[in-house]
Amino acid sequence: MFNDIGALELVTLVVLAVLVFGPDKLPKVIQDVTRTIRKIREFSDSAKQDIRQELGPEFKDFEFEDLNPKTFIRKQLDNDELGLKEIRNGFDLKKEMAEVTDAVHGRESESSSGSSASGSTGGRVDMSKKPETPAIDDRPPFDADAT
Repeated sequence: MFNDIGALELVTLVVLAVLVFGPDKLPKVIQDVTRTIRKIREFSDSAKQDIRQELGPEFKDFEFEDLNPKTFIRKQLDNDELGLKEIRNGFDLKKEMAEVTDAVHGRESESSSGSSASGSTGGRVDMSKKPETPAIDDRPPFDADAT
């Protein structure tokens, strides 16, 4: 709960508590605070128990931590009923990016070089731009409606 409080802050809080409440009233204040925290925990536990009883036996595995959206999504994605792990393991992002990079730069990738050696292009599209040299006398067609 107080994982981010260092030793200096803790000492400062103790000194401040002694100054505010005084050394004779401080033990009673600590007892009152711990009693209040204990009552809040008991109230919370009883409320959770009441909710579980009202939901019925079909929700016996219900956890209140699952109401946190981040926990709920993580739990659903870890469930292998959808086959997401199989899809995730079958997709190699580095390989796909290397193929796209090779296609853009006009190089043969390792996977397509084996298929092109057999005589087929394997569905590969040449994405490199080749400058076309138009003939000097060729003029583009004139479109009267475009002007």
